[in-house]
Amino acid sequence: MTTTSHAYFPTATLVTLAAAALTASLGISVASVLLPTLARSFSATVSEVQFVVLSYLLSVTVTIVTAGRLGDLFGHRKVLIAGLLIFMTASVLCAVAPTLNLLIAGRAVQGIGGAVLIALSMSLARQLIPTERLGTAMGLLGTTSAIGTALGPSLGGAILTLGNWQMAFWLLAAIAGGVFVLSVTVIERSDPPKGATFKDLDCLGTLLLMATLILYGFAASGKTSLLPISTNVLILGALITSVFFVIIERRATSPLVPMTLLKDRTTGTGFIMNIAVGTVMMSTLVVGPFFLSFSLELNEAVIGLVLAVGPAVTALSGFPAGRLTDRFGAFQIMIVGILQMIAGLLCLAFLPRYFGVYGYVGALIVLTPAFQMFLAANNTAVLAKASKDQQGRLSGLLGLSRNLGLMTGASAMSTLFVIVLGTGNAAQAPVNEVADAFSITFVLAAALTSTTLLIALFSRVGQNTRETK
Repeated sequence: MTTTSHAYFPTATLVTLAAAALTASLGISVASVLLPTLARSFSATVSEVQFVVLSYLLSVTVTIVTAGRLGDLFGHRKVLIAGLLIFMTASVLCAVAPTLNLLIAGRAVQGIGGAVLIALSMSLARQLIPTERLGTAMGLLGTTSAIGTALGPSLGGAILTLGNWQMAFWLLAAIAGGVFVLSVTVIERSDPPKGATFKDLDCLGTLLLMATLILYGFAASGKTSLLPISTNVLILGALITSVFFVIIERRATSPLVPMTLLKDRTTGTGFIMNIAVGTVMMSTLVVGPFFLSFSLELNEAVIGLVLAVGPAVTALSGFPAGRLTDRFGAFQIMIVGILQMIAGLLCLAFLPRYFGVYGYVGALIVLTPAFQMFLAANNTAVLAKASKDQQGRLSGLLGLSRNLGLMTGASAMSTLFVIVLGTGNAAQAPVNEVADAFSITFVLAAALTSTTLLIALFSRVGQNTRETK
């Protein structure tokens, strides 16, 4: 296990890294509320303007591992500062974009900067924060990311009330500029590996991974109607490119993703669990509104308030989850988080049927802190043993695995709900059938989370076996 030489807790550094994570999450959430206005401004369809959000998410997902690897090669501080400059410049380009296509292109570039902020804020936390306080750092980064997600829609709405949609991107540029100043003045310099060049970047592996993620991202997002390719073809293409990626990584002298990392039980299972938990997390956002609308028959305003409970509790629980991780250990808090997650999903499956919206809110209050406990503990477990030359890469892989889970959940969990319901039109289904489909979906989500528990225990047993040899 690596340790840091710092004997103090660098609060200013952690605040700066948290601000970087907040900036990246605001980049996602602020734009979502702008879509109706953008549709009117550019005379575009809903499907077309949704690429303003999708291009950012895809760009983050596709480039996050490469962003982390660049940090390992050229210095985490230097690459974080470059990412802030990219984010700031792209925000200005978005603000002055005269056409929707240029706005979407600007958002894709902005997503590259967002990927750097997500990956490098975690890797710098590992590098600069004392090991015994790493859980607190991971928890705070999770908290600020959740605050950005929760704050974005209301902030975007306020901006539209006061001005126009361009102001949202000017604000993002200003926030990135402020974090840039903090990063330059607060984060201490460190020497990058000597002799590192772009030749050390696995270009072929990078291109294959990007191709795989782009194909899978379009398939999982449900945007295939805008492409002359079916979902099955996209998934097949993603499988083929992923196979070639593995082959190339096995033979590369400096691979983007060394297969030895994935073979390590703590690291490999950490990524798998991140995907599974991300899938379950997304189910509350893509399945919950159908139940609230068509079973409990709530109006849009009330549904929005109910769904806001999750991000609000997430923002409040991230920092305590990190402190618990430092005090009791990553594995212990991970197990507690998964067990509470299972309980919360079962509460969500049944309590709303008996107690209505109060049962739904109560279930979210049980469920959401469990997500934060797992994420803080899992991120800490993976990064605590990372060597200096792997910290950025592992941070990128953690971000990638979480995003893969969210993308998978958006597609798979909503598809599961439709299969159980038996019709794609929930508005035409009887109220009791919508409730039944909702309950079954979350019981199955609890079952998926139970497999995550088994994976965590398997990882622990494997680690203990190696230590006794």
